[in-house]
Amino acid sequence: MTKKKTPTATPTDETKQAHQDLPFDPMALSKSLTEAYSQIQPIMQSWMQKQQEITMHHPGGMALDPMNATRAWVDFMQHLYSDPQKLTEMQAEYWRNWMTLWQDSARRMAGEDVTPHFAPDKGDRRFKNAAWQDSALFDFIKQSYLMSSRWMNDVVRKTEGLDPDTRRKVEFYTRQIVDAMAPSNFILTNPDVLQATIESNGENLVKGFQNLLEDLERGRGKLQISTTDYDAFKIGENIATTPGKVIYQNNLIQLIQYEPTTKDVYKRPLLIIPPWINKFYILDLRPDNSFIRYLLDKGQTVFIISWANPDKRLAMKTFADYMKDGILSALDAVEAATGEKDCNAIGYCLGGTLLTTALAWMKGRGKGEESRVASATFLTTLIDFEDAGDIKVFIDEEQLHAMESEMSERGFLAAQRLKDTFSLMRANDLIWSFVVNNYLLGREPFPFDLLYWNDDSTNMPAAMHSYYLRNMYIENKLTRPGAIKIDDVPIDAHKIDTPAYFLSTKEDHIAPWMATFSGARILGGDVQFTLAMSGHVAGVVNPPTSGKYGYWKNSNITSSPDTWLANAKHYEGSWWDDWIQWIEGKSGSKVPARKPGGGTLKPIENAPGSYVKARAE
Repeated sequence: MTKKKTPTATPTDETKQAHQDLPFDPMALSKSLTEAYSQIQPIMQSWMQKQQEITMHHPGGMALDPMNATRAWVDFMQHLYSDPQKLTEMQAEYWRNWMTLWQDSARRMAGEDVTPHFAPDKGDRRFKNAAWQDSALFDFIKQSYLMSSRWMNDVVRKTEGLDPDTRRKVEFYTRQIVDAMAPSNFILTNPDVLQATIESNGENLVKGFQNLLEDLERGRGKLQISTTDYDAFKIGENIATTPGKVIYQNNLIQLIQYEPTTKDVYKRPLLIIPPWINKFYILDLRPDNSFIRYLLDKGQTVFIISWANPDKRLAMKTFADYMKDGILSALDAVEAATGEKDCNAIGYCLGGTLLTTALAWMKGRGKGEESRVASATFLTTLIDFEDAGDIKVFIDEEQLHAMESEMSERGFLAAQRLKDTFSLMRANDLIWSFVVNNYLLGREPFPFDLLYWNDDSTNMPAAMHSYYLRNMYIENKLTRPGAIKIDDVPIDAHKIDTPAYFLSTKEDHIAPWMATFSGARILGGDVQFTLAMSGHVAGVVNPPTSGKYGYWKNSNITSSPDTWLANAKHYEGSWWDDWIQWIEGKSGSKVPARKPGGGTLKPIENAPGSYVKARAE
């Protein structure tokens, strides 16, 4: 359908001004919506009929308050109303803002140039359509939303007397409400959707509804929003393609040794321990941003753990099993493959927490085994979980008890539960942007390897996950000497004297950098702390060729995080180039390159192996 031309308005022509403030033809929109509804109705009837034929089973049932939010809200409201004067002041401020906005809008309708009082934050992509600025109507909708949402967040922040956990929960839930109610998320208040509806005669809404039903079917009745084109990627073919061999496996891990790309390599090999919440190929997405290829090109002999995607057969695997069958078994295999008694190790996120535990356990045994790890690199790793960020909203005794009930039936926590949690932590980017794109605009999501990886989550074994959440997030035992014991060996991270390099990212919403900084100060050896720009993934996977971001360094980690940053020196570019100099100083002399299978362990299959290809149902 040909888009109707919007009449040109002048400040003195009220009729034309009114038409300008509606950047669409109301009659054309009404016709398009009617046409869309007539096509959507039979699709909905067909889908409902299919659902009646499906027997759904929800382990553990659906709790009335699965996030244990009610108690936090009640506590917040009690504290809010306990100070009537302050509440009255905040309400008065709200109405003053409304009066200002109404006056500005009236002046603009009269033809005046008015500077907006409430502008979107830098980088807020929800309001990039020109109509949000050019149309007085849409500018008013935008500003009223921004004003109200900021006021709501301010009310929570200014309410005194809340304990930190309750405040964090209420702030988080308030952001969820605010994000959900953005005008960009609704048909009649999103100019992009209105334009698409008129131009396509409502076909965008029909296609969007079909996309919605497909995502409901993919989730077996629960909405699983598609974030990328899942048919565009295949592990081992166009992602995770660095050549190598699986040289060792047990029921929990496969160990991959990669083909060298240099004639000579450093004598000391390098072992990478990724997290088991996601899969290792975040470090090997494409040749141009592969951290693994970068290491190979720098002369490292690289090994990486590929964790199994657990089902109920691994339900009883414990955190200690992950240490023993994971890290310790991998250390044995690296020695068998290279003949070297020690190696450098990298732990990423949860893999770094496990590496900390393993180092403390080997140190605690008093047999000198900790020397098997010559240096330890910790990427976005939490050791001190006291201020672990928004993830703690989802972790308390009540929620953990409900989670344990669910896991007792299945034997694991389903990967989708974790994915939903992390999506809520970045709702605008990982939920609402796709609601608009997929369901309102009726478009297919763009093929994006990072989002393919993000969707490729893994299950968590019941025993391990329960132990991890309770002992780390709830009780923060890793910070207390001897609070954790494995095989009667007390775990004391303070006694770890292995040279360490901590890499954290400034905008990390999963492992906040101030919390990782606190953990770095616990270790007893020489520690280098580096803070990179960006977030948990983009800040880590930032090759030098990208020319993006930068990082801060400061050798003094005895001060507070704020003081450390204030005195840190900023460098442009990727932290990779800084870290590679550090690790090369701990990698020994050069030796002829090692081929996978050249030691006592023979290849089992080609990289990336079979474990990484197992998708969670």
